[in-house]
Amino acid sequence: AQAGFMLALDDDTAEFHQRFARDPLIGAAARALAGYRPLRLATVAHAVLRAVAGQLVESSLARSIERSVLRACGERVASQGALSRLSPAELRRCGLATHRATTLVRLVRGGDLERLRCHPTSTVRAHLERERGVGPWSVGVIALEGLGRYDHGVVGDLGLVKLLSALRGRWVDAAETAELLAPYGEWQGLAGEV
Repeated sequence: AQAGFMLALDDDTAEFHQRFARDPLIGAAARALAGYRPLRLATVAHAVLRAVAGQLVESSLARSIERSVLRACGERVASQGALSRLSPAELRRCGLATHRATTLVRLVRGGDLERLRCHPTSTVRAHLERERGVGPWSVGVIALEGLGRYDHGVVGDLGLVKLLSALRGRWVDAAETAELLAPYGEWQGLAGEV
């Protein structure tokens, strides 16, 4: 069952690919990647780790920090229990900035993250965005990679910032990428991936 979740085997994305096949922005990708489903992480806690480690750093550095934290946990997949045993100082030694280490500790010690799967994305988003150090980009990563939800895009993703900047002929603010994803409604997360 876990492998099926991680591979999104039960997700039917045919509606997305049909509905947006002629979209001027993502139509070619929607047609070429018919059946595409992004991989997920095994736990919501791992998605939280990925989201916090990836804030405002290059993806290669973010993955290096993530791997370092996993080694410190002694696990290949981050469980909430293992992450909650790490202190902010231990997380800083793994490469996380002080405020990010504090955010991660607060999130993993603050309640059952796996239970977020039982709530609609809007509720999850409201809950997470109340936390210091968690914004729309982090929520998007957690929604897509941890909860397997397509209805919230990774707002502020650098690739989306570059795309929208090219479309508008000026450098855009990360928050403006929400406007780019909005037309895709319940498929924003998948639209941002293709």
